[in-house]
Amino acid sequence: MSKRARAEEIFKRLAAAMPAPKGELEHINPYTLLVAVVLSAQATDKGVNRATEPLFKMVKTPEQMIKLGEARLIDHIKTIGLFRMKAKNVIALSRALIEKHGGKVPRDRDALETLPGVGRKTANVVLNIAFGEPTIAVDTHVFRVAQRLGLAKGKTPREIEDHLVKVVPENYRQHAHHWLILHGRYVCVARKPKCYECAVREVCPFKPKTPAPDVTKPAPRRAPEQRAGQRQ
Repeated sequence: MSKRARAEEIFKRLAAAMPAPKGELEHINPYTLLVAVVLSAQATDKGVNRATEPLFKMVKTPEQMIKLGEARLIDHIKTIGLFRMKAKNVIALSRALIEKHGGKVPRDRDALETLPGVGRKTANVVLNIAFGEPTIAVDTHVFRVAQRLGLAKGKTPREIEDHLVKVVPENYRQHAHHWLILHGRYVCVARKPKCYECAVREVCPFKPKTPAPDVTKPAPRRAPEQRAGQRQ
């Protein structure tokens, strides 16, 4: 099967399994999405959502973030890894949005990537979710799953992105990275993929496939607890 044919079949099946995929970072508008994605670097979406739920009740614009200030922002995000550096970047990008873009998130990759803390992946996420652009953001899940599925090969996220742009059919490109992220997060997990639950297992070249757990096999016996008074 050619790579293009495999891509067509894979995304056809993923679309059937997940008809309406979406990112799991909670946000209110393009600005709060940008902030959430910056905070999500080396952190889980769940952890970011816990921190931003009360934050986004207070802050919805760059102006409100500047008014909040770095110290109070740290109080909200201190449960997230690298929170001090991320707080500096969020304040700095908020100031840049006000000074250079009228307080609005630009719909332009180059402009987004000039903002503090914003790289290509973050720009792709914002362009895709906030503005409906058919970009493909490559995170750790996409990087792993795309190669397992035989869709792309590469040593860097950019190489994987470039390969995916070439093989993913246009009619699937808008949601492609959402399907791959969710598939990688819940089914094609890193250490022991759940091949027995996979919608694309018949067209996936990954071997050996993980077998379904044997539910009839008795649980391993636990060692008897030491009796009271027995010497430790």
